This record gives sequence, structure tokens and C-alpha cells, in this order.
Amino acid sequence: MKLISWNVNGLRACVTKGFMDYFTESAADIFCVQETKLQEGQIELELGEEYYQYWNYALKKGYSGTAVFTKIKPLSVRFGLEEDQEAEGRILTLEFDSFYLVNVYTPNAKRDLSRLPYRLDWEDRFRNYVLELDKLKPVIVCGDLNVAHEDIDLKNPKSNRGNSGFTMEERGKMTTLLGAGFMDTFRQLYPEQEGAYTWWSYMPKVRERNVGWRIDYFLASSRLASRLVNATIECNVLGSDHCPVILEIAEFEV
Repeated sequence: MKLISWNVNGLRACVTKGFMDYFTESAADIFCVQETKLQEGQIELELGEEYYQYWNYALKKGYSGTAVFTKIKPLSVRFGLEEDQEAEGRILTLEFDSFYLVNVYTPNAKRDLSRLPYRLDWEDRFRNYVLELDKLKPVIVCGDLNVAHEDIDLKNPKSNRGNSGFTMEERGKMTTLLGAGFMDTFRQLYPEQEGAYTWWSYMPKVRERNVGWRIDYFLASSRLASRLVNATIECNVLGSDHCPVILEIAEFEV
């Protein structure tokens, strides 16, 4: 089973930069996107009859938003953390026979860290949410988690220490989530691989020199470790300031 996650940073713009070519060539079973930045009716994707499409739009125009395109029809779909749809369209949860898939775009703490308190509270609520799901079935979490967990996960850890996305508080929340029974699938398979990044600033020559951060993940319930086939980063795929990440897992028995 092949799952792909990509923060497209504006799906309409990404479509003009090769999104559909990549989508078609990748032939994913489940394809998740974050930061769609659109409202209902602003785009129509011709993905073929084999894909079901699910969208969570932010109330604010041109902001946030998530979507999942899946060949496997889910048993149920949930919007947001709680029962009611949250205003920023950050989470889509699809229930399948053997697992839950949670597609997430984690709030940014902002450059001045003004949203850090909200971010940390959100992290606690999110962790509780996925742990409740995990009691029922294994969980796969994918998306832009807006944090580089360890020094190996960004090019310049020393100069970025304490900055948004690399504060001790944000990193600590990731450590707590992993310690609660989840694994970072890429690091599970490649614990020492350096230079593996998923986001680069738009500043000149930054991406060419691979001065990046790994902030896009596939996390999974630790009991799925034996099912991991591969986890890869498609750093050469353009169209966004993020690149796609891929998780390949052994098929679940139906």
C-alpha cells in the first residue's frame, strides 16, 4: 500500500506547476495534501473514478485546508479534532477496516512565537485524539507537523535553536507523542540519514544548496513497525516549498 503526503502551499498554484503529472505518475493508494488554500467550488480535480475525494476547508479564504484522495473507500470521515468541524480545516480522519488515517496541518507558532501557547495546547489535544483512536485501531498520521524534531532534521540546528518550528517546547511535544506509542517511520528505517529535508525557504539558492528542514512526516502506531516497507522523501519534486513524502506499508488483510 502506497501513501503520499504533500503540503502543496496552495493547490491551485501547485496544479499549474505539475501537480497532476506527479499525482498520476505516483499512483498512490491514498494521497493526502495540506494547505490547499481554497474553498469549496474553487477547483475541480479530475482524478479518475477510482479516487474518492474528501476536503476540509478553512473558513478563512486562501488559508490552511486539507484533503485526502483515496482509492479505498473509508468507513467514516471526521473533520477536525472534535465532533464539530474546526475553523481552520487542519485535520481529516479517515477510518478504514484495519487502521485510521489522520491527515494534519499543524498550526505554526509564528516567527515571533506569538502563537506558541495555542500551538502547545493544540498539540496536547491532538495527542489525546490520536491516542483515543489508537485504542481502537492502529493509526497513521501524515502531514506538515511544523517541527524539526532533532538536530539531524534541519541543516542549521545551532542558529535555529529556539526559532519557530525548533523550540524546545515544540520538539518536546513530538518526543511525547512518539513516546506514547508512535514512531517516525522515516527515522525508524533511516535513523542516521542526514540531509533529508522536506521544506526549504523561498530565499535564493536555498533549495539548490539543500538548506532545509524535515517537517513533513508519516508517523504510525509502533505496532505497525513490522509492516513498514519503505519511507522516502521526493526532494526533487517541485511545485511547492515542501516536497512529497511517501510511506509504503504491507497490505492489511481484509
